[in-house]
Amino acid sequence: MIRAYKFLMRPTMGQAIALTEMLRDHCSLYNGALQERRDAYRHTSKTSIKYGQQSAQLKEIRAFDPERQGRWSFSSQQATLRRLDKAFAAFFRRIKAGEKPGYPRFRGVNWFDTVDFPKDGDGCRWDSTPHDPVTRVRFQGVGHVKVNQHRAVVGKVKTVSVRREGRKWFVVLTAEQEQAELLPATGAVVGIDLGIANFLADSNGGFVENPRHGRRAAAKLVAAQRALARFPRVCRDKRTKNHQRAVDKVAELHGKVRRQRLDHAHKTALGLVREHDLIAHEDLKIRNMSKAPEPKPDPNTPGSFLPNGASAKTGLNRSINDAGWGVFLAILNAKAESAGREVIAVDPRSTSRRCPACGHTAKENRPTQEKFHCVSCGHSAHADTVGALNVLRAGLVRREAAPA
Repeated sequence: MIRAYKFLMRPTMGQAIALTEMLRDHCSLYNGALQERRDAYRHTSKTSIKYGQQSAQLKEIRAFDPERQGRWSFSSQQATLRRLDKAFAAFFRRIKAGEKPGYPRFRGVNWFDTVDFPKDGDGCRWDSTPHDPVTRVRFQGVGHVKVNQHRAVVGKVKTVSVRREGRKWFVVLTAEQEQAELLPATGAVVGIDLGIANFLADSNGGFVENPRHGRRAAAKLVAAQRALARFPRVCRDKRTKNHQRAVDKVAELHGKVRRQRLDHAHKTALGLVREHDLIAHEDLKIRNMSKAPEPKPDPNTPGSFLPNGASAKTGLNRSINDAGWGVFLAILNAKAESAGREVIAVDPRSTSRRCPACGHTAKENRPTQEKFHCVSCGHSAHADTVGALNVLRAGLVRREAAPA
């Protein structure tokens, strides 16, 4: 199995400048390759340029511009071109699926924050010795950068990436492990129901509070973003120090919320994985759930629109994104795979309207957000607990039917 590790780097001032230049030059390569594809399709009889053709031009590009492109790893530049190729592949896939295409866009210097090295030892070298208290990673054109390695890397390092987050620099490793460290069996199973009022409810009657990190930081974020918006265009174009401080403040607040959300997801998922052999959850289509409602044109008044509940849906979408269901489910699946646990996703339809006692399904069974009262047998319970029980039962049915 493949496991990822993320460590904070401690570059010197000169190394930080070199890392910034590396991101800038890879961004320039990405934008140049994108421009070439656009021009070839628009002006050369709709010709499509593939990754292989652009990769073959790298030697000429490096020879033509040795100071900016020739100093960096050839393999990392190939990885940047592959990233663009993946963006176009996703663009054409969305077109075939009838979704919003989303044509690949040019990247600004501040929006290109990652450089990938496909192989350890090719343009980079992860140097971690057991008896050396200082860990370093070497990058071509940058040198040996100190790393704050807070845990051991298990397995053989396969890929290395450099990532910039605000003013901090991180190195991300992927390591291949022969066998995962399986946890001992507990014999317990659980179903979970994700929500807004509570982050999740389990089939045993337990609840995990929704921390609402985004809502708690909303006032500070609004103030920081308003301060940033006050700067005139001339300050933004010249990138003055005051403007940069305002940008860093917004990035710092967003980064804090992101780290808080990740920390909560990791701790919640770890608790579930340690205590249960099987975890069932709803197969939620989060992207569809957080879409904005379609506008409703007024047939009687051309150019006017009827109310479509956009304001209420905006608040719900913000709460869904703040809860971070997608991040939590991804972490839960990764931890379960590493520990040898089983995670099953089930159809979410009618899970909160079906009575766990008699099986009667009706909209009237859930009169309020929290209350469940079966109109057939009179069974009453918390609506989220009922949903978690139905999710668990559906998960057990799927597990029993899987071998057949």
